[in-house]
Amino acid sequence: MKGVGKYFILTIGVIILDQLVKLMVHYNMDLGLAGQIKVFGEWFKIHYTLNPGMAFGLELGSDNGKLFLTLFRIVAVFAIAYYLKYLYDRNVHPGLLWSMALILGGAIGNVLDSTFYGVLLENAPYGSPYAWFHGQVVDMFYIDIWEGVLPNWIPLLGGQYYSLWPIFNIADASIFCGVALILIFQKKFFPSKEKLAAEGES
Repeated sequence: MKGVGKYFILTIGVIILDQLVKLMVHYNMDLGLAGQIKVFGEWFKIHYTLNPGMAFGLELGSDNGKLFLTLFRIVAVFAIAYYLKYLYDRNVHPGLLWSMALILGGAIGNVLDSTFYGVLLENAPYGSPYAWFHGQVVDMFYIDIWEGVLPNWIPLLGGQYYSLWPIFNIADASIFCGVALILIFQKKFFPSKEKLAAEGES
């Protein structure tokens, strides 16, 4: 496929893979330790868990906090899609476009959970008066490096139980890879004005 469409094809591929894995986990595994599958000993496991909030399980608080978070994610998805098209029109490095496509696919994958899973999978947080836009994100990949209770002096997270590496999903991994690629190749993706001028003269 020619044009910007090929980048959106990658986005769609990420969404489909992410949702397939999440639904397979939901319908074939028990939540928590009861359904945990050890892949590489204690180091890497498939562990079905639900994330009610943002990254690392952070929440905004109140019944409306989740609604605002989901609506923010939806707006962000449209902004990222627009930005991807904007970058394509300005003939930027293809690597940046592929990276943005990965980020977009991951963002949409988690937005689908937050928007629909509260109804379709009935996984809205216990006691929540809402279902639409209050779904919990399905996570499953668990790299068990360290787990324990963080010191109370750590802002926001202190006193809570965490694993050193959070449990994540395909969407999270796609976003991480997209951001990592941009950081690693930023000099190539965002060349200086001097370099652009030199290339124009050659």
